[in-house]
Order: sequence, then structure tokens, then C-alpha cells
Amino acid sequence: MSLDSAAVADALAHIEEAERLAPVVEGIGPDVPTRPVARVGVIGAGTMGGGIAMTFLNVGVPVTIVERDERALARGLAVIRANYERSASRGKLTPEDVEARMARLSPTLAMEDVAEADLIIEAVFEDMDLKKAVFRRLDGIAKAGAILATNTSFLNVDAIAAETARAPDVLGMHYFSPANVMRLLEVVRGKHTAPDVLRTAIEVGLRTGKVPVVAGVCHGFIGNRMLARRQQAANDLLLEGAMPWEVDQALTDFGFPMGPFQMADLAGLDIGWSRERSRGETLRDRLCEMDRRGQKTGAGFYDYGPDRTRTPSPLVEQLIRDYVAEKGGQVRAHSQDEIRERLLAPMVEEGRRILAEGIAQRPGDIDVVWVNGYGWPRATGGIMWWAGIR
Repeated sequence: MSLDSAAVADALAHIEEAERLAPVVEGIGPDVPTRPVARVGVIGAGTMGGGIAMTFLNVGVPVTIVERDERALARGLAVIRANYERSASRGKLTPEDVEARMARLSPTLAMEDVAEADLIIEAVFEDMDLKKAVFRRLDGIAKAGAILATNTSFLNVDAIAAETARAPDVLGMHYFSPANVMRLLEVVRGKHTAPDVLRTAIEVGLRTGKVPVVAGVCHGFIGNRMLARRQQAANDLLLEGAMPWEVDQALTDFGFPMGPFQMADLAGLDIGWSRERSRGETLRDRLCEMDRRGQKTGAGFYDYGPDRTRTPSPLVEQLIRDYVAEKGGQVRAHSQDEIRERLLAPMVEEGRRILAEGIAQRPGDIDVVWVNGYGWPRATGGIMWWAGIR
């Protein structure tokens, strides 16, 4: 994608200003106090929990991290140490830095050990019943005035808060993976979230080097709600015989680091998939049933070499053609311009709805989410700026 230099300059100036404005919330001025956050608890030591813990360890905040069994806890600690040691091998940290950060981390199997934490962030599996159970326990453990945050990426924060007797102390803090690297933090304001709790979460985000954007409660908040529309459009294109690599190229040529099917392979096609429940109804089901589950298995929508080199798969091409025929669809050619329009137009439409519903405060906030959380090309200013919605 080629851009006029003046347009790029305007777009870059816009996104810089949008990032400056994103933490500013109407009615939450400097007169609203913040709560002290000197110690943090993290529930879950998996990929998200470990990354969240690192964001605090990196700025000198002690963290108590909780897991349900010794094996999972040891695995999480090993990943955190490996991440730090990798940074040290690249000269970004000294060995002393690594040990100092690890020394600030207190691992435990007892949730009661977060009783004195000022902020507790839940980062367990994305299951509503499980999250509700965690918050019921935290309600009886956390000290008065502690902030309880869920890292959910799409679930109803108000429903989670309702499991406690302290809904004003509850909100969403949606980090993006890897949480110790990605800059975006969606701060999800619940129906009952207290103003000082919201401002504290925003300030915590800034203190840990994040770009906080406030979102309202809805399925998927800002980013994932729009992403769902793009993924549906991408799946629809496959049902017309477009190939995953054609769809992905339309976005990488636009400036994204990867397209939807590259992203799916990277994340793992079996997230939320179960062999016992699978009926082969979708292309994803069929790929997973063939143990083509993404990069980790060496095959997904693409074939992968030993070094994870990605190549189009003849097997997947035939699988898609057979699937389209089975569903009564018709294979046809798609231009890159058409594919790009099909993918991006529904996202812009959803962005308009998000603004109309008050889920996002301003168009620039949506731009900040997409530039910092999903790889939207910064030189375009973000999705809403690119679409002329200012």
C-alpha cells in the first residue's frame, strides 16, 4: 500500500494525539483520587498470567502469582525466567536485573496468599463459570479496598462483578498477548465500577508502559468485537473459494503484520475446540480433526517447515474446494481489492456502532486499539481515521 507523504504525516500526528487522549475520561479528572497499588496478585500462571506478572515486575512492583497445581506453576515460572534470560542474552537486561525481577515474584498454590494485594488480576481460562468461581473466592479473600480485575477478552464484566459484594471495586483489564510486550490495555468500565477504581487502572496502565483505552461492557469490547466481524468475512470468502493465502495477502499488502489465517495458525486452531464435540461442521473442525492445528503441529491453514517457514497447502486448497461444493457454494475469483474491502468494511461498520452505543469514547480510541493491539498500520492513523470517521 503506497501512501502520500503528507497524508502519512497527518495520520501519524493523529494517532500520537489519540494515544495522548485515550487515558482521558470524561468526568474522571485529576480531582478523582487513585488507590495505592504497591503489591499485585495474579491468578493464573499461564501465558497471559505470566506476561501480566512481568509487566509489574519490570517496574519494581512485587507480584504474588497463583496456580492450581505445582506442575502448572513450575511451568509458568520457567517461562517467565526464560523470557528474562532471553532479554539478558540480547543485552537488554543484566543477570542481576533478571534475579532482581524474579525475586519480586512470589509463587503460590494458595489463593489466600493474595489477601494483602492492592490489585488482583484474574487471568484464568476464558470460561464464565470458572471466572465467576474465582471472583466468589476473591470476594472472601481480598482486603477491603482492593481492586479486582478480570483479564477476560470478551466476557461480561458486569456478570463477573455480580458474583461479589463489591462490584464498585471490579473492572476489566484486558491485556494483549504477549502481555509483557504488547502496549495496548483495554480498561473495561463496568456498570458499577467506581471512578477511583477506573482512574487507578488507567494510571497503572501508564505506569507499566501500556496505552490504556477505556471500553464499555459488551461482547468483545472494542477490539475483539470488531475482529469477530473481520473473521466472519474471512470465513465467508473461503466459502466462495478464496484461499487463506489470498485473504491474508490482502491484509499484509495493506500493512498488517499478518492476515486472519496466519493469525489463527499462530494462536492455534484448537483453541476452544474439542475432539469429543467436533462434528466436522466447519473448516476449522476438519483441520483440527486432521491434527492440522497450526504452527505448533507443523500444519494448519498453511504447511510449516522445521523453521516454521509458511507455504500454501495443496491439501487445504482441495479441502476448501470440496467443502464449498458440499455446502452448495460456487468457487470464483476474487481480486485483492475486493477481499480487502470485504474484510475492512464490516469492521468500520462495527466501529460506528461501538461509537453510537458509547462503548468507545471517541473514534481515536478505536484507532489506538487497532494500531496497538492488532497491528493496524500506524501510517494510516488507525481504522476510523482511514475510513474518514473523525
